[in-house]
Amino acid sequence: MPYLFHTDEDRAAMLQSIGASSIDEILDAQVPKSVQMDRPLALPPAVSEMELTAELSRLAAKNASASSHVCFLGGGAYDHFIPAVVDEIASRGEYYTSYTPYQAEVSQGNLQVMFEYETLITQLTGLNVSNASLYDGGSAATEAVLMSLAMQRGRTKVITSDTVHPQYREILAGYLVNIDAELIVVASDENGSSQAIVDAIDGQTACVLIQHPNFLGGLEDVAAIASAAKAAGALTIQSFDPVSLGRLKRPGDLGVDIAIAEGQCLGNPLSYGGPYLGIMACREELVRRLPGRIAGQTIDRRGKRCWVLTLQTREQHIRREKATSNICSNQTLLALRATVHLSVLGPHGLRETTDHCIAKTAYAKKQITASDRFEIVSDGPAIKEFVVRDRAGDVAGLLAYARTQGVLAGIDLNPLVGTQVEGSLTGLAAKYRDCFLVAVTEKRSEAEIELWAKTLCQAPQMATV
Repeated sequence: MPYLFHTDEDRAAMLQSIGASSIDEILDAQVPKSVQMDRPLALPPAVSEMELTAELSRLAAKNASASSHVCFLGGGAYDHFIPAVVDEIASRGEYYTSYTPYQAEVSQGNLQVMFEYETLITQLTGLNVSNASLYDGGSAATEAVLMSLAMQRGRTKVITSDTVHPQYREILAGYLVNIDAELIVVASDENGSSQAIVDAIDGQTACVLIQHPNFLGGLEDVAAIASAAKAAGALTIQSFDPVSLGRLKRPGDLGVDIAIAEGQCLGNPLSYGGPYLGIMACREELVRRLPGRIAGQTIDRRGKRCWVLTLQTREQHIRREKATSNICSNQTLLALRATVHLSVLGPHGLRETTDHCIAKTAYAKKQITASDRFEIVSDGPAIKEFVVRDRAGDVAGLLAYARTQGVLAGIDLNPLVGTQVEGSLTGLAAKYRDCFLVAVTEKRSEAEIELWAKTLCQAPQMATV
């Protein structure tokens, strides 16, 4: 006998309390007959729990994941190693059940986690202030732009590049469509030069949004862009990869005003695409417009150290017209995971992780170019991502074949290549047609990289060259 949440007696009592004779009567009052289903649901016969578990397991086994396949997928979500201590601490009931607490002030533990997280992010970015996190990297990018527009009254231009994550640009375009702001997407230079972005900056520019390393794994001249923006009175926003900072200069050291990132790579699993963690930090002068929450440390009336919500600018806390944002105020559980992860790694561990990524990426490039079918599109320095062109012109077929061999070989860039129509907001330059994006993290072994290259090099050429 299955367990039902409500018995017939329960339902009869509820119907009686609202003065209805049946559930159908309630539906008829709210849902037109023309759209109501007039037949039972086409469900299979009931089975035992053991049979149901076996069937669900069979269906789940059809999923190709980083657990079942060798994963070279990237583009913002990466298969990095997560130390066991991250799960051990984050799964404690006092953390896990609160997830994103709305009344964090009642819990000193959660407030301390937020404070420790913010401290680590300011050290990581080289900026003065961090909030307690945002929803994800895409929403953090948009919040940074909205923050810049609020700080730069009268300026309406937002400049970005087609090497910034296409999904970030799509989110940003959706936010800006109904406000007085112009989004300008600068096409990437063939040689990776930042001059096109510098040339686009003028007196009407509120901010420049760049990504370094960018969506395609390339490195941008952040200092030159930040310098040009500052000279024009504009703000610079950098989207960064936290793992890359094991070797690259921090955003604050490059003259950046606001730094944002996707924090999934810091102790958070891929989880079918989310939930993830939005990182956001800025210079101290901008703190009053920083969205979300800021936890601070102080002394209570007994002289003991304690933690408080220093700033909270959501509409739940202040008058709506003064709120900086109504986006998810923080992802406490995922920020906790990032805090534990960074604490365990430390500066030396982060550098070692970055070095592994750099070395293994270089090895993967060498392996794949052993075949004349493939070429590296931009063979400059890379932390963990790079673009490969399939000269056979069948990226979709190539990646599908690799999946059958147990390898998630990369991300097809063809759907992201922009048309020749001016004003494309989320496209990439045409030079990335017939290309795929590859990510090589510290988890990939030499044998796995060789398997990846061998699988792709032996793949049948299904397209006409």
